[in-house]
Amino acid sequence: MLTAPERSRVDAAGVGLYETLHRDSIDEVTRDVRQRGVGAILLSVKCCLTGTGVPVAARVASIVRDFPRVTAVVLLTEADRHAPAALLSLGRSGIRTLIDARVPAGWSALRDVLSRRVDRATDVESAATSRLGHDLREAPRDCQRFFTALFTAPAHFTTVRALSYALEVTPTTLVSRFARKGLPSPKAYLATARLTRAAALLEDPAASIAMVAARLEYSSPQSFGRHLQLRLKLTPSAFRKLFDGERMLEHFRSTLVLGFLPALRTFSPLAPPVITPASANGVTARAGALAIARGAPAAAGRAAHFSAGAP
Repeated sequence: MLTAPERSRVDAAGVGLYETLHRDSIDEVTRDVRQRGVGAILLSVKCCLTGTGVPVAARVASIVRDFPRVTAVVLLTEADRHAPAALLSLGRSGIRTLIDARVPAGWSALRDVLSRRVDRATDVESAATSRLGHDLREAPRDCQRFFTALFTAPAHFTTVRALSYALEVTPTTLVSRFARKGLPSPKAYLATARLTRAAALLEDPAASIAMVAARLEYSSPQSFGRHLQLRLKLTPSAFRKLFDGERMLEHFRSTLVLGFLPALRTFSPLAPPVITPASANGVTARAGALAIARGAPAAAGRAAHFSAGAP
C-alpha cells in the first residue's frame, strides 16, 4: 500500500528485479496474497495514518501470522508527527523490516529485500507448521506433534511405517486410531504433505520433475506421477501449473484438517506410545527425526509487492 508518488519510485527501483502489482485496498492485498503466491507486501507509513491505521494494521497482522513466507516491509519516505504512532502500530502487527527511503541507501536496501530468494521447501514447511499449529491450537499436544512431523520429518520418511516408528507407535495402531475417529488415513496425510513440499520445490523454474522426485525420495519420476494421479488426478505438468506451495498447503488444510476440526480437537493419535525407537523392527527411527517430530512448530519465487493509494 503506497501513495501515488511512492508507487512510481518503487517501480523504478525494481526494474528487472521484481514484479510490482498495485492494489487499492487491504482486502485486495489479502486476496492476492492468498491466491497469487507473492513474495512480499510493501506498506507505506503514510497509508496507516489517522483513522484508517487500526484496521490496516489488524489485517496486516493477520497476513503476517497466516503467511509467514510472505516478506512484510514498511516503507518510510517522509516523517511527520503522526509517523511514530503508525510505525508502532505496524511493529505490533508483526512487521520487522523497515526501509528508510529518506536516504539513498534505503532504496538499495529495498531492492535487496524484495529481490531476495528463499528456500521454498523450508519456507512452506515453516508456513505449514505455523498455520497448522494455529488451526490445531485446541487439539492435544500429540495431535499437534503428528501434524508437525508430516512437514518436518526428513525426506526419507516416505511411508507411514517409518513415520509411525519415529513417533513411537506401531503402524497398525496409528492407522486404527485414525479409523476409529473417522479421520482420513495417516497415509493420506503423509502423501498430501509430501506433495505440498513438491509443489513448493516446483516453483523454481530450474527444478525438473525428476530433480524434485529425487529430492523427496520418490523411487522415480514415474512413481511421483502415479502419486499425483492417485491423489489429485493430475499429471506432473498440470500439477506444476495449478499448484504452488501455498495453494497445495491450503488444499491440505481444506481437505484434511478444517473439515475435521471437531474430531481433531479431541484426538490423541500417539498417546499412549506403544513402542520405543529401538524396537522399530528393522526401520531406523533416527534420533534426529524423533527430535524433529517432538519439537514445537517452527515459526524463491518471484518477489512482488502490493500497493494501494493513500487513505
